[in-house]
Amino acid sequence: MSVHDQARRAKRAATALATATRTVKDGALRAMADGLLAATAEIMAANAGDVEAGRGAGMSAALLDRLALSEARVAGMADGLRQVAGLPDPVGEVVRGGVLPNGLELRQIRVPLGVIGIVYEARPNVTADAAGLCLKAGNAVLLRGSSSAARSNAAIVAALRSALDGAGLPADAVQLVDASSRDSVKELMRARGLVDVLIPRGGAALIQSVVEESTVPVIETGIGNCHVYVDASADLDSALSILLNAKTQRPSVCNAAESLLVHRAVADAFLARALPALHEAGVSVHGDDAVVRAGAVAGAAVQPATEEDHAAEYLSLDLSASVVDSLDGAIAHIARYGSGHSEAIVTRDLAAAREFTARVDAAAVLVNASTRFTDGEQFGFGAEIGISTQKLHARGPMGLPELTSTKYVVTGSGHVRG
Repeated sequence: MSVHDQARRAKRAATALATATRTVKDGALRAMADGLLAATAEIMAANAGDVEAGRGAGMSAALLDRLALSEARVAGMADGLRQVAGLPDPVGEVVRGGVLPNGLELRQIRVPLGVIGIVYEARPNVTADAAGLCLKAGNAVLLRGSSSAARSNAAIVAALRSALDGAGLPADAVQLVDASSRDSVKELMRARGLVDVLIPRGGAALIQSVVEESTVPVIETGIGNCHVYVDASADLDSALSILLNAKTQRPSVCNAAESLLVHRAVADAFLARALPALHEAGVSVHGDDAVVRAGAVAGAAVQPATEEDHAAEYLSLDLSASVVDSLDGAIAHIARYGSGHSEAIVTRDLAAAREFTARVDAAAVLVNASTRFTDGEQFGFGAEIGISTQKLHARGPMGLPELTSTKYVVTGSGHVRG
């Protein structure tokens, strides 16, 4: 079946979803969660095939981590669907409204976007998260995962579609697009009029390709070159804890820290502690001259950083590091190399925190907290569809409201315009 045929079926399914009650949608989400758990053995067997093939193809450790499922991760996917079922339904919410001076009643209400296409890499958990969020917001979804996760995604979508059918909603609300050819992505990007919005999730090359080539409107989810800046007034114990969490808790995700900035006033004291701790945690540091010298003193070797190192989204146990002369220097460095995702400052200076949050241009700015908190679930939104680094319609973790548009409903009593 062609992608355009799938999109037409999704369009019909979206029409049914647009008027589905919250009770029906939540029942379907819980049935989908049960369906995943019941199909755990099949999903795990399919995933084992994907992981084995990925390892044989030389897939990096970071990508293998994203690809691999466990029984706990499948249970986590099911829990995510149940969490979404428990969230308020955004459809029908009145954003603003009132009675105009001429007596017309005006309401702006949330409505589904319609058909959402999602192009993503490696992570099969995205399949369930995206299906659940799109369904709750009244949208049909076309899921185009990577060929590396094709077996896993097929098993997951089969379980979800079976559950939808049993819950009285059209199974075509969730469809998997063939991942064996790049042509399917091109078809999805050219399905204007059938697909209402396209959301790419993955590396820089994938996102850039979709943004530049798609005729379908795109919500850009960008890469995460996230910085931790240790200010002159920082509590160094807290700074070290935040840095290690941001870098090592799960290095293969977009909200992991990739860059460290340290104010010169505390550089010697902080780097003397941080570099050995990073080395012990298996982190390879790519530093400027000051950091290289500090590494030699601390007995923790640092590789000289290149221009590319400072701009890199490593998604691995690698970290660029620089010493800056001031808060202005830190902000300038972030403006040059940052990706607009998440930036953190560690400081006890309220004025410095306010200036950093006001001047740093990013979807999330954190004060005395790890960048790992930039996450839909951590923000209380439920599972997220992605983290948008653009500035139109949606920015930051995209939960249910970001998967809707709005319409104006105008009610009169025979009003005509003079």
